[in-house]
Amino acid sequence: MLLIQNCNLVNMAGIYEEKCDLLVEGSKIKEISGRIDPQPDWEVIDAEGRLVTPGIIDSHSHIGLEPTGVGDFDGNEYTNPATPGIRGLDALNPADPAFDVALKNGVTTVIAGPGSANVIGGTFAALKTYGKTLDEAVINPEICMKTALGENPKFAYGKNRGKAPATRMMSAAIFREQLMKAKDYRAKWLEHKAKLDAGEDAGEFAYDLNMHSLMRVFDGMTVKIHCHQADDIMTAIRISEEFGLRYTLDHCTEGYLIPEKLKEHNCRVIIGPIFGGKSKFELKHKSMDVGRILEENGVDFSIMTDNPVIPMEGLLMQLALLHKHGMSRQTALKAVTINAARNVDLADRLGSLEPGKDADIVIWNVDPLDTMSEAGIVIIDGKVRYEKKEDEIDVDYKGL
Repeated sequence: MLLIQNCNLVNMAGIYEEKCDLLVEGSKIKEISGRIDPQPDWEVIDAEGRLVTPGIIDSHSHIGLEPTGVGDFDGNEYTNPATPGIRGLDALNPADPAFDVALKNGVTTVIAGPGSANVIGGTFAALKTYGKTLDEAVINPEICMKTALGENPKFAYGKNRGKAPATRMMSAAIFREQLMKAKDYRAKWLEHKAKLDAGEDAGEFAYDLNMHSLMRVFDGMTVKIHCHQADDIMTAIRISEEFGLRYTLDHCTEGYLIPEKLKEHNCRVIIGPIFGGKSKFELKHKSMDVGRILEENGVDFSIMTDNPVIPMEGLLMQLALLHKHGMSRQTALKAVTINAARNVDLADRLGSLEPGKDADIVIWNVDPLDTMSEAGIVIIDGKVRYEKKEDEIDVDYKGL
């Protein structure tokens, strides 16, 4: 047992800055109470009144696939604009130093996968930020299907390779075409499987890796849609609803211009990165008012780094900036905990500190919304994985 005493607890499930003790059994939260008396064989940590929150979740990154100083760039497969059969996990390098940076900044879970060059780019994985091998870190090897609208597929193929898609129209057409094929393939697969299960002669089945992967979006796998401009956001909603998909709108840069539409369609929204340069045309309306406006309109959202677009420690810096521009403190904390968990289909395990959920816990030396934020102790799966030392010097990417 691990007992954390004297917490100033924000558990994202009804407890907000209350003095509590928190008991962990194995890798799970066992009990939260005003006072829990320790047993002789328990490990005890005194939080000393410091803020205690769930582990931080980065709901969209390319950590491990686009590493700084480690191996090759494996974030995009530039050979075909539709590659639903590939898995980001197969190129993910756990030696990326950004995992260490994430851990030291209280980020305990990351969602990582291919970039946005392809209209359909393959699957993202969900990982904890501790573990020497992927087997130790992986929560779900294929948690969602990555897709992309807007400028990136046009640039990667139309401009650089002289092939489709060269326009937004063609990107949408490729998206629809692949979904139609996958839906038809799934119907044939289910018919084939039903015959096999019944012991009947099912004959040969023409297996297709890409379609076999993509058909899972019709069984509830979330479709993660890269979209910045308001018109691309509406195209994402339109196509998703045509095919009855579960989806998230990732980046959603101009979503604050159409919040009533996001609310009307009950969209799951992942915003960011919200600081840095406006590096391409479709970021021209990027604004730090996005968090405030979405909150005022009742639109729930989470926040991403898009690492390495901004580094892992930038996740908390975004909270500080969005709070400075009018977003509430409570919404800021939700955006990297429970809202993030809901957006990536992990709210049954992560995002709040409740009995039965994963014991991913951060004890903060300095508040996470402070520009000088500092994680003091980071616990993943019930074990202390990082503790800030008084003489520790922060170096983001050691050895480079």
